[in-house]
Amino acid sequence: MMNIVFLLTGLALVFVLGILVSNDRKGIRIRPIATLLITQIVLAFLLLNTQIGIGLISFVSKMFSRLMELGVNGVNFVFGGMENKAGATFFLNVLLPIIFISVLIGILNHLRILPLIIKYVGWALNKLNGMGKLENYIAVSSAILGQSEVFLTAKQQLGFVSKRRLYTLCTSAMSAVSISIVGAYMTMLAPKYVVVAIVLNILSALIIANIINPYKIEEEEDQLVVEGEEKRLTFFQMISESIMDGLKVAIIVAAMLIGFIALMNLINYLFGLIFHISFQTTLGYVFAPIAFLMGVPWHEAVQAGSIMATKLVTNEFVAMMDFKNIAGGLSPRTVGIVSVFLVSFANFSSVGIITGSVKALHEKQGDEVAKFGMKLLYGSTLASILSGTIMGLFL
Repeated sequence: MMNIVFLLTGLALVFVLGILVSNDRKGIRIRPIATLLITQIVLAFLLLNTQIGIGLISFVSKMFSRLMELGVNGVNFVFGGMENKAGATFFLNVLLPIIFISVLIGILNHLRILPLIIKYVGWALNKLNGMGKLENYIAVSSAILGQSEVFLTAKQQLGFVSKRRLYTLCTSAMSAVSISIVGAYMTMLAPKYVVVAIVLNILSALIIANIINPYKIEEEEDQLVVEGEEKRLTFFQMISESIMDGLKVAIIVAAMLIGFIALMNLINYLFGLIFHISFQTTLGYVFAPIAFLMGVPWHEAVQAGSIMATKLVTNEFVAMMDFKNIAGGLSPRTVGIVSVFLVSFANFSSVGIITGSVKALHEKQGDEVAKFGMKLLYGSTLASILSGTIMGLFL
């Protein structure tokens, strides 16, 4: 019974905060929102409470675990077994195997397996929510390709979409994650929460977009042109590019971790000197009511809020590493809700990444993204709150 109560409080929080900044409150369409919400609940139930769903999560978990092991074999060859020693670094154990997973994604994309999945899942979503083909394509493909790479596949249309449509596309990109780093997430969070979060976030982003940014698309506008169908790389060109793409991701994540963790430690140190309390604890008190309304027990709300805030001001990797250190002392309910909240790109640094990615492809549209950057962060954070709230229903 309490799970349902907290589902309602979490939903109320999300809808009230969304409506407060909505571009067109009268234009909000209840039917697609309700349909997507019901779909979320059904999918979460199937994944967490049926033999098929549990089996699927187990398969995905074992698959990524094995892929990470195989990736480490490549690292081992180059670094001479350093990753097996007690002092092995996060970079060697978790980030460098991303290169191998990036190669596998490149192969699946080259063989047209991923585009086929994206096409039909996007088609099904289009029938559910009545939103545009491009919106649903970006929502699904962002969960596979990542927040910056996804815009490369739709660059022909970037210059023609309206400001409102652009906001929806970017919200989906920030609310998703890239499959290339899912294996890394699974070394810090329970795999089942990572899998469920990926599914929920696709729908949460579209629900939030329907609240904050409602609009109707004329039939002649509803076109989808995917880049790269004519210009195909050879197999070995694709392998080489995928390797370099994976290396770039690993290095970028490593650089951001170094910078953000050091900065957070500095801020915590200064706060301790001046206020005798850490900055993260202070943020925890700010986010505690939000965590509580999502379903986190009140006595754990400050700790949960601190981790949630850390993700917002730094990135999900920093938050996951901190969360891994305290998760053992928290209830399973809190662990599940916070874990799902963490699996997305909704943070300050992602605003810059998405703005830069769009600007590189179309300067004018990149300027538009920069203008609504804070609102983009606001919407994608609400999407994470919504996903965490849905997760709480089943804990």
